Amino acid sequence: MNKPERPDSRVNPSDTPDTLVWGKNPVTELLRAGTGVDTLLLADSLDPRTVSYFTALGKQAGAVIKRVPSGKLQKLCGTPDHQGIAAWAARIQYAELEDLLDAAAAKGEPPFLVLCDGIEDPHNLGAILRSALLCGAHGVVIPRRGGVGVTGTVMKASAGAAARIPVARVPNLAQAIRTLKERGVFVYCADLGGESPTRTDLTGSVALVMGSEGSGPSALTRKLCDGVVTLDMAAGDCGVDSYNVSVAAGILLYHIMQCRRGR
Repeated sequence: MNKPERPDSRVNPSDTPDTLVWGKNPVTELLRAGTGVDTLLLADSLDPRTVSYFTALGKQAGAVIKRVPSGKLQKLCGTPDHQGIAAWAARIQYAELEDLLDAAAAKGEPPFLVLCDGIEDPHNLGAILRSALLCGAHGVVIPRRGGVGVTGTVMKASAGAAARIPVARVPNLAQAIRTLKERGVFVYCADLGGESPTRTDLTGSVALVMGSEGSGPSALTRKLCDGVVTLDMAAGDCGVDSYNVSVAAGILLYHIMQCRRGR
């Protein structure tokens, strides 16, 4: 079941509107389909078993999960038939991996892509999309499972960049990396224990992988990459061992842009 688009006069016209979907079966199918889900709403009257089930589905789909009073949920849905479950789903059009490579070819440039390996915070993904656009990347690749999609929150956090840079949502990130390498793209991941980007050749056809906020890139992703880059840190033993993922992405993408310009 769908409700009309959520009205908001403050939303930029470039943003993609969100649609409310409610009911156990529609929301289950939405979450399993891997389409963009911004927020999963669970009524406080739901039984623990149902909450546990939908919480697991929501986390896998990269949704923000909120418990709300049943009365509020009924007001949002405009019907008592919501079954205690609703989700804000962003309507977006994802690109194919090949589309990103075609975009580079159309500009006569070597491919410059960003891959997100399990980014869970929509604000981080939005910031990465913004930096990718401003630094000249031809597109961003995200996994269908295990990371947030391009939701309304991501659109807003990206300041509209998400509507201007192609985003491919692939079923298997590891296979996407293999495909890029077969096409002559060198793939590097940002992680601890790697080389400084200043000592790494980041010119030409290149893809940068940014890992999840908690654990970085997966072991398989790191193994498949051609190299690992690590940002230097001036601080000593301060209790913080890494940059925020979107901050690190911004620094590295700017560096790659400068390398591609021959600076």
